[in-house]
Amino acid sequence: MASQVSTSTPLPRVTIQFCTQCKWMLRAAYYAQELLSTFSTILGEVALQPSTGGTFIVSITHQAPEAETASTKVLWDRREDGGFPETKVLKRRVRDVVEPGRDLGHVDGKHAKKTEENKAAQPQQGEEKAVQGQAAQGGGDKKCEDCQ
Repeated sequence: MASQVSTSTPLPRVTIQFCTQCKWMLRAAYYAQELLSTFSTILGEVALQPSTGGTFIVSITHQAPEAETASTKVLWDRREDGGFPETKVLKRRVRDVVEPGRDLGHVDGKHAKKTEENKAAQPQQGEEKAVQGQAAQGGGDKKCEDCQ
């Protein structure tokens, strides 16, 4: 007979789903480390979830004080948001869910103007292309079609 074990996941739980074929594991681990360093004991768990198909999605599962059930919210989707998040943007989005009133110090500072954010995002888009080129060149029997 199989016994049922109650597996309670500590909340809030951040899940970083990343494409293994694109070799994005180190990028996912970096974001996880940054979130754990900033939010230490506030986050119940940060999980890395391997995937395929060019996926890079950061989501958070949390339970509001007045809610009876937990809900999941996508904080960043590479396809919808375009590329990868700046660390400070991801930290703000996590903060807005887990501790809206918290000051993130220099990360929170004066929010940069839209033009400055766009300039900062441009190198990331080039970085994404470099990573995609590396994924297409080597590693694995199957190539990620989304990355070509």
